[in-house]
Amino acid sequence: KPGQVWVIGGRDEGVQGVCPEGWHVPTDNDWATLIIFLGGGETAGGPLKETGTEHWLEPNYGASNSSNFTALPGGYSGGSSFHDLGEIAFFWSSSESGSQFAWSRAIYNDVVFVLRQNPFKSSLHSVRCVKD
Repeated sequence: KPGQVWVIGGRDEGVQGVCPEGWHVPTDNDWATLIIFLGGGETAGGPLKETGTEHWLEPNYGASNSSNFTALPGGYSGGSSFHDLGEIAFFWSSSESGSQFAWSRAIYNDVVFVLRQNPFKSSLHSVRCVKD
């Protein structure tokens, strides 16, 4: 619903949340579908990452951005500051993995795999919206 606060997981899975009208926060299954389409978790990071080292730190291994996703390394929150800017991109899904946790995906500068993780819901990660 427009204007609602984004809630991760449960019955709110796939909600519009912070996304504009006609878009939604991707579910864990949305992420899995994208990663499988790009060849699997062992190699999908390359097609997702922005090429070069303007934003990513070296070596930005395997980055091709062949998917035009242009993942940028926003790092993660650690209380009042962000960490690993230039090294890691974390993206939320709207799917819970427990009452305090939700599924996310991590993309790194020095490998091409994409890692599925379940951090605390209070963590600050990036969100990429999906068109309905």
